[in-house]
Amino acid sequence: MSKKVAVVLADHFEDVEFTGPVDALKEAGHEVTVIGTKKGAELVGKQEEAKVTVDVTIDETSSSDFDALLIPGGFSPDLLREDDRFVTFTEEFDSSKKPIFSICHGPQLMINAKIVKGRKMTGYKSIRVDLENAGVTFEDEEVVVDDNFVSSRQPDDIPAFNREMLAKLS
Repeated sequence: MSKKVAVVLADHFEDVEFTGPVDALKEAGHEVTVIGTKKGAELVGKQEEAKVTVDVTIDETSSSDFDALLIPGGFSPDLLREDDRFVTFTEEFDSSKKPIFSICHGPQLMINAKIVKGRKMTGYKSIRVDLENAGVTFEDEEVVVDDNFVSSRQPDDIPAFNREMLAKLS
């Protein structure tokens, strides 16, 4: 059964951490919607290999419109967590126990949503202390699944991340 997956995104996302999971989601028949601050805006990845057009703004949508949330890494999550609308959007997925998929720096947005305390997660090595300070049991593994959370560390982990993300949606 096809699921609707929200992808929150800002400029300077990690290119393959968007394209890899999104391609896997689409190949599995899921519907992906890119959510940003300006509809129709073109967002450019950190490596300038991926260009993505925003489908809807954060003000035009609701977490209730989706079955799961994907947070790619790079600088995007750090930019998004400055905006309370994206923080609230993320928190709503957890309060509804909907899956949240985060890779690399993606957990930064989850930290600001105050949904990570007491959870097992992974992320890029530079945010390990941030995650631990937020109450996470950090596991240095290619993918960590804890209830509705699926997290990975870096681009090399995308195959394992995609496998667990798709399993969570099935």
